[in-house]
Amino acid sequence: MVGGGGFPQPGEISLAHNGVLFLDELPEFKRTVLEVLRQPLEDRRISISRAKFTVDYPASFMLVASMNPCPCGYYNHPEKECVCSPGVVQKYLSKISGPLLDRIDLHVEVTPVSFGKLSEKSLGESSNKIRERVILARTIQEKRYSEKQDVHSNAQISSKTLKQTCVIDQEGVVLLKKAMEKLGLSAIAYDRILKVARTIADLENEPKIKVNHLAEAIQYRSLDREGWAG
Repeated sequence: MVGGGGFPQPGEISLAHNGVLFLDELPEFKRTVLEVLRQPLEDRRISISRAKFTVDYPASFMLVASMNPCPCGYYNHPEKECVCSPGVVQKYLSKISGPLLDRIDLHVEVTPVSFGKLSEKSLGESSNKIRERVILARTIQEKRYSEKQDVHSNAQISSKTLKQTCVIDQEGVVLLKKAMEKLGLSAIAYDRILKVARTIADLENEPKIKVNHLAEAIQYRSLDREGWAG
């Protein structure tokens, strides 16, 4: 994953630089392997140390991971019953540490789609429309950070820049305070929520972060919810 050898070669983390690193069945990876993702997700580079030297490789990638909700795959299923014994679901999810989850911006629970929904003929928003919104948001962010070196999007900003860019009103402060207390969120998760809220606002071409943007960003922290895994 990180690379290595007598003369360190780049691993999957660096090979995914400026691209996407997709990890399927995330809890099946060894915890030691997953923990090495923490530094590059934060610093966007990976350091490999040897006795006589240290090598830094670029590692600015988008991490996309998937997993079942439990070993049998049916926890929270609307129709099928989970057959996992008590505590198994929590043990399964605990393979992914809190600090790593903090660094993943969006936690999205994908529920099964019924036959009725699959067979519907009504059309949703087209990919072209979505693409236009994304391009506009990227353009807004490129312009916003044009004077900052190596910063092109909200995800790349420092804590200092975040305080200047992701300003919320008093109503938003109250909402975020309640979410922090109820979910027991860390300082890293706090920063991630503000960055996601800023991006949601950009997608709507809104100059300020509104309460609905903040509420949506908080909803994407599903794995932080107490009792989610029973």
